[in-house]
Amino acid sequence: MRSAALWRFQIPMEAGVVLRDQRLKQREGLVVRLTQGDAIGWGEISPLPGFSREALPEAQEQAQGWLEHWLAGGDVALPGLPSVAFGLSCALAELKGELPQAANYRAAPLCTGDPDELIIALADMPGEKVAKVKVGLYEAVRDGMVVNLLLEAVPDLQLRLDANRSWTPLKAQQFAKYVNPAHRSRIEFIEEPCKTRDQSREFSRETGIAIAWDESLREEDFIFSAESGVVAVVIKPTLTGSLERVRQQVAAAHRLGQKVVISSSIESSLGLTQLARIAAWLTPDAIPGLDTLSLMQTQLERRWPGSPLPCLNAEQLERIR
Repeated sequence: MRSAALWRFQIPMEAGVVLRDQRLKQREGLVVRLTQGDAIGWGEISPLPGFSREALPEAQEQAQGWLEHWLAGGDVALPGLPSVAFGLSCALAELKGELPQAANYRAAPLCTGDPDELIIALADMPGEKVAKVKVGLYEAVRDGMVVNLLLEAVPDLQLRLDANRSWTPLKAQQFAKYVNPAHRSRIEFIEEPCKTRDQSREFSRETGIAIAWDESLREEDFIFSAESGVVAVVIKPTLTGSLERVRQQVAAAHRLGQKVVISSSIESSLGLTQLARIAAWLTPDAIPGLDTLSLMQTQLERRWPGSPLPCLNAEQLERIR
């Protein structure tokens, strides 16, 4: 016997969270629960404004339609919208016992503002010190100075930078000018520094700073290939699609010797804990980029280990189905 439930959530965000020039005051999405006999599977469907190609109303409509077909029996093809495909595939994987329980909760801490706070956090970080800095939100010269300061202050630090294609070639060069060439090898990579792939490739050639593909993975003309300067890919499953699609991309990158980082699209703690399990399963040698729970004011259904935030249960949410 099958049953399904669908809820809508709204989680208040901390002040100051800006995505592509728009302030994100609350994180909205859907929580799905599938039940078959004694088995239960959970999933989160939360398109990210400014990044997902679908909006929440479209995702909700598609999820509800899929649930009706699933409840009628048999296997049903996953929907086409990435956030819906990912959330439902996670619920199915849990239902069938296919998503391992082991998780990698070692998230690379995220710096979006004061570098001193990151330096303090890194002092308490055991083992390999890896952190992420959002660049491109301020002047490129300031970004370069902040990155250089961090690399000087923490000699064993490896930095991941994310520019979200925000720089022109001139701004990218302004950034690099303020990063000591002796420190550049400790920039693990910059995700998509420039507005086009060719500009990003040229930036890497000229500066010796490694790059990673992120947005490019979701473009129709993208092909996995070995390229000088390209050392990693960053996979955001909510923006990618089903678990099977994520597995295919991980395998393609690994065949080329590229590092794969599973990264957050600012999911709730429910989605983040599932991403931690996916990271441990598919990318066991890489620290995932999941340090986004601190941007929220509450957790949802499942707790992230060590987080002091209160936790809402699904039954406290607005039930849609």
